[in-house]
Parts: sequence; C-alpha cells; structure tokens
Amino acid sequence: MDDQIIVPVEADLTGFTTAMTDLQKQSQKFGTVFTGTIRSAILSGKSFDETLRGLALKLSGLALNAGLKPLENLFSSAFESLVGGATGGFGGLGVSSVTPFAKGGVVASPTYFGMGSSSSLGLMGEAGAEAIMPLARGPDGRLGVQTQSSANGPNIVFNVTTPDVQGFRKSEAQIASMLTRTVSRGRRSL
Repeated sequence: MDDQIIVPVEADLTGFTTAMTDLQKQSQKFGTVFTGTIRSAILSGKSFDETLRGLALKLSGLALNAGLKPLENLFSSAFESLVGGATGGFGGLGVSSVTPFAKGGVVASPTYFGMGSSSSLGLMGEAGAEAIMPLARGPDGRLGVQTQSSANGPNIVFNVTTPDVQGFRKSEAQIASMLTRTVSRGRRSL
C-alpha cells in the first residue's frame, strides 16, 4: 500500500527570492564583463595574458562591490537614522512629516515630541485626546492661554485649576456667575 502523507509547508521565501535575483544580476554582470573583455581583446589585438589580467581586475571589482554592499547598506541606514534624528525624525522612530501647532490643535493618539533643549522625548495623547494651546503673557506678566481678540470686543479669559474633571464640573456654576458679573461690569463701563 502506498499511503501518501501530505504536509503543507508555508514559508517566507522573500529572502531566498532576493538572493536568487541578486545572483542572477551578478551572473549577468559576469557574462557582460567576460564577453566585453574578449571582444575588446580581439578587436584591439591584445595578448591573451593582458586580456586575462583585465578580466581578473574587472571580476574582482564586481566581487568587491557585491561583498561591500551589506556594509554600504548598514552605513546608509545608520546615516539616515542620524539625519532623521537631527531633522525631527527622533532617531528613526518613523517620523515622516512635521505638523505645526503654533495656533493650537488636538493630538488624538500617542505622539512623541521633543523636550526643547534636552535630549529626551515627551509623550502626549497616550490616554486619549489632548489639546495644544498657544501661551502668551498677559498685561500682569502671567503666562496663560492665548486667544484671538474678536471684532465685537475684548476676550475674557478664566484660568481654572482643578485636580480632576469632576472638580471642574462642580465649579461650572461659579464660573458662569463670574462670567455674568464680568460682562455686566464691562457693559457698565462702555
């Protein structure tokens, strides 16, 4: 009885395919160099010894280029990482563009950012959306959120500090009454 056992095998052949393609290219280069050298020797009347010497030099150049290719790729990727880090790539973390937030914005997913002059990175948006707001010094010298003045009148800014969201929600009524009083005072002085 011939019992056949079939075992399915799944393999990633990309490395093998790449190596075979590279080998095919190298073989084609070898053939081109060899026939070119022979053709050149016949047409120019060089001696067989000179022809073989020239062929050996060209083939050793091909072999040296093929042997140094992995080292070239290593230095190339290291240089790209270095340049990427110097230009905002943060050491090769895959950053491909820079989004300016001079007028504010929202970061909705975990995002790395530079920490000014230090060599460390910050992380924002790791627990959900976070706002980026431009800051400006007020007339009293305090640093606060910068807003645009409207054509209808001045902006009113409230700086609220609470330990959590629930604390802010509890103070909403107080903030509303403060806003009402401030608007009333502003109307009286017009």
